[in-house]
Amino acid sequence: MAIFVNENTKVLVQGLTGGQGKYHGLRNRDYGTQIVGGVTPGKGGQDVEGIPIFDSVAEAVEATGANASFAAVPPKFAAGAIIEAAEAGIGFVVCITEGIPAQDEATTFNRLVREFPNTRLLGPNCPGIISPGKCNIGITAGEIAQEPSADGPNVGIVSRSGTLTYQALYELKQNGIGVSTCVGIGGDPVPGTNFIDCLSEFEADPETHAIMMIGEIGGSAEEEAAEFISANVSKPMSAYVAGVTAPAGKKMGHAGAIVSGGKGTAQGKMDALSNAGVKVGLNPTEAGELMADIVKSL
Repeated sequence: MAIFVNENTKVLVQGLTGGQGKYHGLRNRDYGTQIVGGVTPGKGGQDVEGIPIFDSVAEAVEATGANASFAAVPPKFAAGAIIEAAEAGIGFVVCITEGIPAQDEATTFNRLVREFPNTRLLGPNCPGIISPGKCNIGITAGEIAQEPSADGPNVGIVSRSGTLTYQALYELKQNGIGVSTCVGIGGDPVPGTNFIDCLSEFEADPETHAIMMIGEIGGSAEEEAAEFISANVSKPMSAYVAGVTAPAGKKMGHAGAIVSGGKGTAQGKMDALSNAGVKVGLNPTEAGELMADIVKSL
């Protein structure tokens, strides 16, 4: 079944006429994703390799029936693009944009919660989502994702780290393990979709038989996820937490990856997950090997 997106998802690319939007939007289309239109104000009536361009998301939705959007726009336009998609009735928005001010992220997230409860945002600053063989929205290379098998066991992946999202997919593919859906939630301080959102969906998804989680230093998302896992997740899990050697007080790559006041450390997160029954690897490869062992036992 997959979570969030599948073969029936119809996707608009906001910014399809731009360099990044065109490159990744066409890669998504070539993977098999239903890319039904693009949106660039002032360029309505044009097309990009046969994909029609519209001046607004509302026009595009009316013409195509799109129910998802891929926002590949510069930081100063990203918040507006997300809200425009929500106003047009888009139910799932993937925003890959990096460098959006935290205040804009917080304002946008709270507007979505308050005014558009039927719109889910993935990101920003994330690699996107892929349900292998069905739908790929974002910048993940589809060829590294193993399609799920009809009988399983299949694994769901959720990750804060972009690069480690790809490695998790590849580690499983090397072991011949199918993936139901892989969700890159991004590492910014205010993610639209968090670990718990994804864990809840994977727990309810009959096509997902085990879950792999990739965390990193900073914040309390992994500890909160560990509490949720203890109370609500019955499926076996493996995990890895990046940043064991990161010095306290120093931001490491992601805007949300900062350890302060002795909180948000990799070891603390690893301990919390272990106490919740998750098998925690000391590196991404070990997390993959632990998942391979789990799958063999299912």
